[in-house]
Amino acid sequence: MPIVITEAKIFACTQSKALGERIAKAFGAELGNVITSTYSDGEFQPSYEESIRGTRIFIIGSTNPGPENLMEMLLMIDAAKRASARHITAVLPYFGWARQDRKDKPRVPIAAKLVAKMLEAAGATRIITMDLHADQIQGFFEKPVDHLFASTIFLPYLQNLNLDNLTIASPDMGGSKRAYAYSKALECDVVICYKQRAKANIISHMELIGDVTGKNVVLVDDMVDTAGTLTKAADLMMERGALSVRAICTHPILSGNAYENLKKSKLEELIVTDSIPVKPLSDKIKVLTCANLFAEVMEKVHNNKSISSQFVM
Repeated sequence: MPIVITEAKIFACTQSKALGERIAKAFGAELGNVITSTYSDGEFQPSYEESIRGTRIFIIGSTNPGPENLMEMLLMIDAAKRASARHITAVLPYFGWARQDRKDKPRVPIAAKLVAKMLEAAGATRIITMDLHADQIQGFFEKPVDHLFASTIFLPYLQNLNLDNLTIASPDMGGSKRAYAYSKALECDVVICYKQRAKANIISHMELIGDVTGKNVVLVDDMVDTAGTLTKAADLMMERGALSVRAICTHPILSGNAYENLKKSKLEELIVTDSIPVKPLSDKIKVLTCANLFAEVMEKVHNNKSISSQFVM
């Protein structure tokens, strides 16, 4: 018997509603109707206001802290399962809690594994996400994971800048693989920063491996939190003779003193996606949408088409 492809429906969690609307528009559909009731103590309950029985649904929502973003995604998945949706795809532009992907000292959790199991237990049958903090997080799932790369968004932007003497940089050793992939695509050199942390978000020492004299440098990272690492790296590179320093970071968490750090730094531009809503508090921030990327992959998943062309890095 031939495979019958039914209508796909797209819904969004509260924080990601604006991105959800952009994805739905690029997909060629309307964003589904969900209402959320909230009790006085903060407990909330999402409700689908249309039938989803027997359909493939996509639930869009980044799970960055606070915990209500993850909890809303879990409740949305559970509600869809209990409403007899046929396929439930959790679309996580930013997969939160991913920095806890291993035990780096005794008596700590592996939060990324816990979140993966919670999503599956809630009823997700597929995961679509972008630029995981660590590639091996895909292995925490028993369900299919489509791990997309924001390089398909950033590379055309960098190429259009037409920068002479371009050099790609990694702000730490852990991001060297990502930096080398960008340098290969752009056919340019790569340098790496070596840093030591006193504790989370506090850098005690940083050194530069490579020469940036007379170079236009682009730092590459998967996320920017307090922007401490990026701004320290940018200032160090300018001191070492760089002509300019930009940064591309997929997920703009921008917590704590991030905006103040950006303002004080010699970083010329911070280029991010809209995987997380960005507060327009700095003219140094350039936001590129990931809506078209997700919409294209969702359409191919829904119609059982190959998505291998999306995995360019």
